Amino acid sequence: MLRSFSTQKLADEGYVYHCYGEEKYLRHVVASVFTLRRYDTTRPIALFCDASHITILKESGFESLFDVIEPLAEAHASIVGFKHNTHHYMPFTKNLYLDSDMVWCRKPDALWTVASTYGYSITGMKIADSFFGGAKDVSVLWDVLSRKRQQTMRRFGVTYLSRVQSGMIYAQDGALTQRVNHLASEMINRRHETHFTSRTLEHGRSEESCEWSLALAMSKLNLPVYPWLQGQSSPQLDYIGDYTKADPDFHHVECLYYSDAFVYSFRGLKSGWLRQLLTRLYGVIPGKGDYMWVTPFVLHFGWMHQKRPFFEFADRTWIELKGALQQSIKATSPQAWMVPTQPRIRPTGSDTASVAVSNS
Repeated sequence: MLRSFSTQKLADEGYVYHCYGEEKYLRHVVASVFTLRRYDTTRPIALFCDASHITILKESGFESLFDVIEPLAEAHASIVGFKHNTHHYMPFTKNLYLDSDMVWCRKPDALWTVASTYGYSITGMKIADSFFGGAKDVSVLWDVLSRKRQQTMRRFGVTYLSRVQSGMIYAQDGALTQRVNHLASEMINRRHETHFTSRTLEHGRSEESCEWSLALAMSKLNLPVYPWLQGQSSPQLDYIGDYTKADPDFHHVECLYYSDAFVYSFRGLKSGWLRQLLTRLYGVIPGKGDYMWVTPFVLHFGWMHQKRPFFEFADRTWIELKGALQQSIKATSPQAWMVPTQPRIRPTGSDTASVAVSNS
């Protein structure tokens, strides 16, 4: 049974994480929260997760990193399951939903100020490219030549298609959030009527994507995306090894950002020489080669072939935090570290959260 947060909100603004499956995903959440607490020690953090993860948190003492810990419904333990049902998981008046493979790089106050102008939004781009939700190889040319994107848009009665990156979702209007989610669920059930392909066909992917269905739903409701690429004000940027300067623990992060969105899109190419060649060729055109070094609010490890630095950081953080907790337990009365029998709301920044800040 899902707990209802429709009438009683636990705080004005707060972060919402979720995880399920193997323990490594819980480690990823802990690592992300660890970096978040470097910059924000006041806004509460909620975690919705498997019962097995709650047990691990209690046994390790990491439950005190979170202000709210609640079970994740079994039916929602998937990418689509959770992100098409965020209206069930709104513990705060204003909720910022985050993927676990994210590292925080800046104080988020300005991010909240901008996000609060939306009732519901997802970071993204105003125009989706041909690869969005479609083929990721040369076969995409057939989609372009046969105008499949336009056919999908006509069939679903939309005049534009945005590209969303659902690693960061913002919601404060519960009714609107529910409308988006219900419409997105309807869209994904009609995938056979679209040009979108299953994400499970991609190498290394075992779950369906929620992004194209949410994008279609937002287009149907005429809802704007939260601009993803904003130069120095970007809410999140992808981690690409050749485009990122950072220490192993991500205390200081800078990302190479090309002012032209098309040139910047070359970052996704696995081939470094091809990426450099195309960048130089387009750089001949005035403005196309302009670039800057920026620090986004969040560094997102969304590319499968670029995740290793985050995995190593997450494992290292888990081990180091565990060691710090054991030292604190020895130096503190047993009563102060008793693990509660039920998840509860705690004063933000207390217990393990303060340990994380002092060791950052």
